[in-house]
Parts: sequence; C-alpha cells; structure tokens
Amino acid sequence: MEAVNAPAAPHPWTRRTLWANLVAQIGIIVTGGAVRLTGSGLGCSSWPQCEPGEFTPEFHDEMSIHSLIEFGNRTLTGVLAVIALVVVLLVRREGWRPRWFERLAWVPLIGVAAQAVIGGITVLVKLHPAVVGVHMLVSLGLVVASAALLALEPRTVSGADDGAHAPTPRTLLLSRVLLVVGGVLMVLGILTTGSGPHGGDEEHAYRYEFDPVLAAKAHAWAVWVFVALLVAILVLLRRERAPRRALRTWWTLVAITLAQGLIGYVQYFTGLPAILVGAHMLGTGVLAASLTWAYAAVRPSSSGTSLEVARA
Repeated sequence: MEAVNAPAAPHPWTRRTLWANLVAQIGIIVTGGAVRLTGSGLGCSSWPQCEPGEFTPEFHDEMSIHSLIEFGNRTLTGVLAVIALVVVLLVRREGWRPRWFERLAWVPLIGVAAQAVIGGITVLVKLHPAVVGVHMLVSLGLVVASAALLALEPRTVSGADDGAHAPTPRTLLLSRVLLVVGGVLMVLGILTTGSGPHGGDEEHAYRYEFDPVLAAKAHAWAVWVFVALLVAILVLLRRERAPRRALRTWWTLVAITLAQGLIGYVQYFTGLPAILVGAHMLGTGVLAASLTWAYAAVRPSSSGTSLEVARA
C-alpha cells in the first residue's frame, strides 16, 4: 500500500490568503465607518436591492454620492466573501491540518454571510444604533477569528509550536482578564459612538438617550484598566524570561493601545471630527487583531512546549 506523505509546511498561498482575509476584515470596518461618517447609511434605501427594483444605484443628474458609497461598501462585502471562501478551500485542500483549525477557517465565511443579513436589517430599521452596534461587534469578532487563524496556524505537520511558551498561572489569568477587559472597552466604545453625532444619515440619526460624555468617560476608564493590565503582564513576562518573539508581540500591543488612546483623547477634545473617528475605528480593528496575537503568544502550548524549550 502506497504511503501518502503530508507536506512539511503549508502552501505559501495559504498564509498569504489568511493575511488578505485579516486585512479585508479590518478594511470592511473602515469602509463601514466611511458609510456612517459621510452620512451614507441610507444611500441605498432598501436591501438586498439598493433601491426598489434596482440592485445598483440609479444614475441621474440629482443622485448623491451617498448611494455610491453605500453600494461600494456592499460590493466589498462580496469581495470579502470570496477571500473567506478561498481560505476554506485552501485549508481543506491541504488536508493535514487539525480539525479545530479547519473549523475555525469556516468562521470568516459564515460571519460574512451573517454580516450581509445584519447589514440589511440595519438599513431596514433606519440605522438603529443597537443594530449598528451589533454589526460592529460581529466585525470585530471576525477580525479576532481571522487573527487567530494566522497566530495559531500549524506551520508543520507535527504541530510543533515555538511561538508560545508555558506561562505561569498568574500570567495566564491576567492575559485572560485582559481579553475580557478588551471586549468591555470595545463594547463601551461602540455605545459611546452610538450616543454621539455620527448617526449615518442626516434625517434618520437615531441616538442612544444616555449622556455621551458619561459613556466616553466609562470607555476611558476601561482603557486605563486595560493599560494597567498590560503593564503587569509585561512585568511578569520579563520575569519569566519569555521568548523575544512573545515580548515583541506584547510590545506591539502596547504601541497600538497608546496610539488608540491618543487618537481617542484628541478626537474627544476636538469635537469628534470624522477623520479622527474613522482613524479610531481602524485602530479598533488593529487593536482586536493585536490583542488576539498577544494572547496566542502566551497561551498554553498544545504541543507541550515549555518555557525552557521555547527559549532554546
């Protein structure tokens, strides 16, 4: 009986496609933000058609740019679906990866399909901030799943993993608490945006009724808790003599967090200009990916890699 030899490493196009998927998942957050910040949320008044009886904007002398912006964002969703489908096909075609990874590879594709429906509901309910918020949360979840695909990708058939180390129970606990706090601060950020001035449409700009200043302060406090946890984890990682790769990942998260904090405070004190709000939305997607990658660097290794082996 002829033996079937599994490849020693993934096909290069698999990793490139995983990167394309992550970039596209973050990119769709930016284009969705552009829809909101330009007041183009109802540029297409219907769904799945753009206008009743028309799947594309109707070109005429009095049409606005809003229709093109909203339709462009919908079109990019299709591109994202194609990339996510290619991810699934490439992972399944190689055939040697663990079952959990193959299942994770389905998440972006299923998520994009769900996002298309949520986006349609968003239009039908005239941009209600709760539905818009769910739309953003699902996008962030897809960014996390896409970053996890890259960070946890088995690079060899044996599953050897030299990118993680065995953390102490305290480090692992604080890392998991950081994930929770990160989720809380992103939810608070979405609620803050939902009470602010950028409703996505000049006529139908439903907003939450609570005080946006209070929401912003709660969001800021969550950020400071997040920063404090980051500092504590870095101190512990230094004491454990964690691998340089893991430390680099965590210092990258620190840099992204500080940049996000700076943008957040500047936009708050300058009256929430659209360009800064858009930059903050981009930063949120990058922060979600970086946080995922940082946790993956200190998670318990499935291959049993110890701190001493990882150092070597």
